Formats: sequence, structure tokens, C-alpha cells
Amino acid sequence: MTLELRGITKRFGTLVANDRISLTVEPGEIHALLGENGAGKSTLMNVLYGLYHADEGEIFLDGVPQRFAGPGDAIAAGIGMVHQHFMLVPVFTVAENVMLGNESTGIAGTLDVDAARRRVREISDRFGFHVNPDALVENLPVGVQQRVEIIKALSRDAKVLVFDEPTAVLTPQETDELMEIMRQLKESGAAIVFISHKLREVRAIADRITVIRRGAVVGEASPTASNAELAALMVGRPVELTVHKEPAKPGAEALVVEDLRVVDDSGHVHLDSISFSIAAGEVLGVAGVQGNGQTELTEAILGLQHHVEGSIRLEGRELVGRSVRRVLDAGVGLIPEDRQVDGLITGFTIAENLMLNRSRSKPFNRMGTIQRKVLEQFANEKLVEYDVRAPGIAATAGQLSGGNQQKVVVARELSRDLRLLVAAQPTRGVDVGSIEFIHKQVVATRDKGVPVLLVSTELDEIAALSDRIMVLYRGRVVGIVPADTPRETLGLMMAGERPEGSAA
Repeated sequence: MTLELRGITKRFGTLVANDRISLTVEPGEIHALLGENGAGKSTLMNVLYGLYHADEGEIFLDGVPQRFAGPGDAIAAGIGMVHQHFMLVPVFTVAENVMLGNESTGIAGTLDVDAARRRVREISDRFGFHVNPDALVENLPVGVQQRVEIIKALSRDAKVLVFDEPTAVLTPQETDELMEIMRQLKESGAAIVFISHKLREVRAIADRITVIRRGAVVGEASPTASNAELAALMVGRPVELTVHKEPAKPGAEALVVEDLRVVDDSGHVHLDSISFSIAAGEVLGVAGVQGNGQTELTEAILGLQHHVEGSIRLEGRELVGRSVRRVLDAGVGLIPEDRQVDGLITGFTIAENLMLNRSRSKPFNRMGTIQRKVLEQFANEKLVEYDVRAPGIAATAGQLSGGNQQKVVVARELSRDLRLLVAAQPTRGVDVGSIEFIHKQVVATRDKGVPVLLVSTELDEIAALSDRIMVLYRGRVVGIVPADTPRETLGLMMAGERPEGSAA
């Protein structure tokens, strides 16, 4: 089935999320939609899937115009979507999830679960998925859950398959397996749309690449195009993709974590007696699939977790039991994983956000009064130094793009006298150009002798910035290895396998 989008435009108020986008995907083709977070990729696919209604433009399947009132119409027309965040019921079996919303009935109107089981086995056998139809979804690894999503789409005879950022929660090995599945689907005649911002994956799997920037198509490219060429299309200018750094010159141990245990209010153990250290002038990267204790680790260091056992010592001073204010005053800087929730007050001005954690101390506060001229001078300097694109320091943080919001957070944290930098997902949702800038700032911080704890789900970022890598799996340290450890080994560690000779 041939998919054609003609002049799709979608607006949200004054924001034009999709601007006259046209796209054709042929049967037996993998067409990659490449662009930064916020470029409009997912919005376009949500229009295709009937979740949004286009303000302008048309959708054609095999030359026939389509009008979808909702996802049910799109599914009935042969379109399937594998969402970035799985749409599965954890306490249901695979078969029950597959039949959900498409229930078949047997005698006396009872649900025909056996028919769903047979359908799961048939599709699983055809593509080598090895999925048990009676397994509870909550007990399945993430990669297998994604296969269940694919089986759901194929069970409804989808001829057009949309994969929306499908590798975000996968280990490298699971990503390779998904790529092979997509190739099999392509060989079976499916038309596949692959949405991603990862250059490596797009070049590995796509037959054609369409690049979107700020809601509009800015060009098409071949998979043979270089990373630099694709990045330049995504950003609109040449970008340096390689992180240049000298070998680390680590000093004395600065951060020492021993037997750290974090439990939530319900008794669930998020970190199970982990220990590690970071030297001054060293970057320790924390790798792992999201949800294996990374967030709880950064929150425990900052004093945001309530049920913490063990020790966190910074330059010999215990942080466990201290308030967030006292931890910040001890010289800990945080680039949080969600800048809008934890990093900024979007209704405050840029200047006000730049002094958020120092508003009670000099030079911004004198005898309880904010020194406006001092703040204005400081804020203007940081706008230039950190290349924040803004109308001025009086603009609110909410008016800025994601990349510029992140630069404000980075500018605030790195302009303090730091004893430790905790950088959690420092480049999430920012464009390639901003990634380049932020990486340079992290390396410069390390080179000043500051220990850096870097948490990222982007394995390329971890490998590029780290001096050593610690892998977390289900709240435990699988191992601590050199930064040049092969991706294959790191992938196995992310799945819980401990390599020989690794520290723990």
C-alpha cells in the first residue's frame, strides 16, 4: 500500500507544527523522517493516525483520499503505529493486549481469547519474534514488549507501519534486533515510516530520508549521506559532531558513594546498595535503559529522596540527610533531566532564572534586597557567553526554544563555584547545534578539576564524554568500565550481564 501525504498543515494556536508537508512511502520501503525533538515529526504521524486533524492537506492510500475521524478509522484503513511509549496494559497477557479494542467473540458472546493466541503465534512464528501469547506483559523485557506492539499492528493487517522513536528505551542489542524485524517487514511488502533523531540508526536502516526542521521539510537525503550532512540539514548550519577532549587528569577522590539504597514510599527498591567514586577532573558516565535507578541516584545526591540509606560524601562531607538548600550550598550543580519541571520557572524572566539558587546570597542579594543592576549585568554576560538566543534578559524562560532553555540552565549551574556537577540527560530535546555547545561546556567543567556525574540514555553521548562508564540495571551496578569499552559489551551490561574484569 502506497502512502502519500500532500501539503499537511497542523496549527496549535499561532504555532505551526506542520507546514505544508508532503511525503510518499512506497510498499517495501523504509522511509525515515529525521528531525530534532520538536521538529514536528510526531505531530505529522499523529495526523496520519487520526489522533489529530490536519488544518490543511490530504492523506492518500493507493491514490484514494482518506478522512480519519480517529485512530479506529486509520487502523481499519491499514495503518499501524508503534508508539515511543508503549500502549499496553501491564497486567494483561500478550493475547489480551493484542485483542484489546479488536475483540472477537465466540459462543454466547464470550471473548475468543484462543483466536487471539493463535494470531499471536502465527505472527510470532512468521517473523521469529518468540513471544508467548500467555505471558503477562509486565513480566516481559522492554524489547519483547515492543514486539507485542508490532504484533498488535500486524494482527489488524496493517500495510503501513509507523515506528515513532522506537529505540528510545532499547539496549543496543535490542535496537539491532528491531532493525532486523523492520527489514523483515519491509521484505513482506509493508510501507514503513521510521521516525528518529539518531543519525546512526537512520543511516543504517532507511531507504530514503526526509528531514524536517521547525515543522517544514527542508530536504531529502540518501542513507549514504554523512552524519555531518544530515546534521547540517537538521540544524541549518554546519555542526561539529565529534567531542574533542584531552585525556582526563584525575585528582583525588571527590565524590564517594557507599552502599547507597533508595526505597520509595511503597517499599520498592530503586537503588540496591550501590557504591562508586568520582575523582576531581573526571567524568563518570551512568549508562542504562531509562528506569533502572538513574533518576533516583541524582535525586538522592541532591537530597530529593526521603528514604535513603548509606553514604554520599563530597570532599569528605556527608550529604545524606542534608536539605536540598544545604546540598546546593555545598557546591553541587544540577542539570536536571526535565528542564521545565525541575530546571526553570517558565513564567520568570531569563535573568530571574539565572539566579534562582543564589537569590539569597551575594552578589545578587544585599541585606535582603535583590541587586537589579548586578543581576542585569550578570544575565547579559551569560546570554553572550552561552549563546542564548533570546529577545533579552527580560523575556520569560517559557518564550525560549528547548535548546535555549537548556542553555539557561547550563549557564546558571556552570557559573557557580562547583564542587560537583550532576548532569542528567543534559542534551535531551535540544538540537544538534546546542548539543555541540553543551558537550564543550561539560568537558570544560571537567578540565577545571570538577568531578562530573553524567547520566544519559544516549550511549553515543556517554561514550564521547565519559572517562569511565558505570552501568545500572534494576538498581544495581553491573560494572564500571573504561570509556572505550565496545558498544556490544555495554549493551550486554545494560541487559544485566556482568563482564569479566569490571569493577562493581
